[in-house]
Amino acid sequence: MSIEVGKTAPDFELKANNGEQVTLSDFKGKNVVLYFYPKDNTPGCTTEACDFRDKHQSFADLDAVILGVSPDSEESHKSFIDKHDLPFTLLVDENHKVAEAYEVWKLKKKPDKEYMGIERSTFIIDKEGVLQKEYRNVKVDGHVEDSLNFIRENLS
Repeated sequence: MSIEVGKTAPDFELKANNGEQVTLSDFKGKNVVLYFYPKDNTPGCTTEACDFRDKHQSFADLDAVILGVSPDSEESHKSFIDKHDLPFTLLVDENHKVAEAYEVWKLKKKPDKEYMGIERSTFIIDKEGVLQKEYRNVKVDGHVEDSLNFIRENLS
């Protein structure tokens, strides 16, 4: 199944930072900001998470929930949330099945090595579960505000 704007977003079931199982369909009736990031407690990922934290209430005011997804463990997510006071759920995708379903598990290249990892990406899903917007290969600066503005202008 490929992911496409205007089509139903792929459902999934993942463990959350609190140990509970979460599905995308749990959030039917709300807008969902599903963001994939490479690794807890790294500079770019911390900046992005804190930007989402700082705008959390603005998203909530637009009936939107934020879900972060990375291959990190439940314990890593708990630590990341506690350290940065994150008010939203982080999901554990250790086997990167959901990242693959959303086509964000990519070959990454550095001068001295190649490896598979998460391409920083965000998907905005409407209250009916339809993908409305995708941001791929995200640059952190200004991204959270862009996502908020998209919801404000198109889904509220």
